[in-house]
Amino acid sequence: MASDEIWQQYGVTSWRAEPVRLRVVIWTSFSLVMVTAFLWGTGAVSPHISWNINSFFAGAWVDEKSGALSTRLFLEIENEGSTTFTVSGLSMNIPGLRLLPAENPGAEKVTVEGGDMEVMERHVAITDCAAVPHTPQPVRFTYETYLGARTAEVTWDSWQLTGPDGATVPVAWQRGLSDKVCSEAVSDEWS
Repeated sequence: MASDEIWQQYGVTSWRAEPVRLRVVIWTSFSLVMVTAFLWGTGAVSPHISWNINSFFAGAWVDEKSGALSTRLFLEIENEGSTTFTVSGLSMNIPGLRLLPAENPGAEKVTVEGGDMEVMERHVAITDCAAVPHTPQPVRFTYETYLGARTAEVTWDSWQLTGPDGATVPVAWQRGLSDKVCSEAVSDEWS
């Protein structure tokens, strides 16, 4: 089957010149690329999420239900796009740490409007201070947009710990959190 026969089959018989057909295909492709780039840039296809862990309020206590050393994890979730999304699940598979279910079932979902920031609070049990890895570990989250629910992974930025000589050292976020909580648990002030 020749190319002219295919065009004729779709009722495009008036386009006899191949250059005209080529221009139409190029402009259509260019338009689709531009629309896709616009939707991607605004966060309509995939949200632009910025994560930050606030460790200022991270304290140590023994959880009554699990009996494990626990702390609060405050996640600052910023929507850098224009499309609203909802973080509806958070999970991690990190040795020495276990994410505890939220006390309030409604607290497991956080909706972030375009250009806005919200804070999600989760409790983390530290089951073994020494087993927490030194390399950054990913956290899996589920988010919902108008296109449906999807799952992605994020590896949060390293923390900076200050040594006795005043020099700062980068430490994986989960190691910094567990060191802070474990040190607080064995200090004289905690008991």
